[in-house]
Amino acid sequence: MKSASGTGQEWVVVPGNERDIEAISRRCRQLVTRRAMIAAGVAVLPVPGLDWLTDVGILVKLIPEINEAFGLSPQQIERLAPERQLAVFKAASAGGSLLVGKLVSRDLIIRVLKLVGVRLTAQQAAKYVPLAGQAVSAALTFSALKLVCDMHIRQCAAVARELLLAAPQPAAATPAEDSPADGRRGAKPG
Repeated sequence: MKSASGTGQEWVVVPGNERDIEAISRRCRQLVTRRAMIAAGVAVLPVPGLDWLTDVGILVKLIPEINEAFGLSPQQIERLAPERQLAVFKAASAGGSLLVGKLVSRDLIIRVLKLVGVRLTAQQAAKYVPLAGQAVSAALTFSALKLVCDMHIRQCAAVARELLLAAPQPAAATPAEDSPADGRRGAKPG
């Protein structure tokens, strides 16, 4: 992973190889699991709407952290060369990502949560069935957050891989016989 410093701040530019991408993916999945456990704990409480507020609040903080880990926050993308920025946006749109490289707002998170709306609606209904319903609600919250975040991690990893492929390759060295000592191409020793 490449790191650069500008105005005293450190930022991740983009993972530099497949091993970095895998390591970042693994760390992000661990972070998601911890945060989803917190949301599941809140989902057990029979307070209407608290689980939705918690889910949205966790995602509004978690998605930008994942973007940043992959070097794909809006600020990090802004620091890339223009052709690299274009590659990021092309890769993100080709992968159907709503969240890679975006400023994450509450409204955007709610739109993404609607993708898993069936689970969350079932979670809301299950919450009011004593004990078993609260356990189902917690499980559905956990799985919905994991689903959204794991999908986002896969999309970030795909964009990072695309950037690895799009990276300019160093020019191949010319063979020694094409560059004689007198500097003329194709000159014959004589």
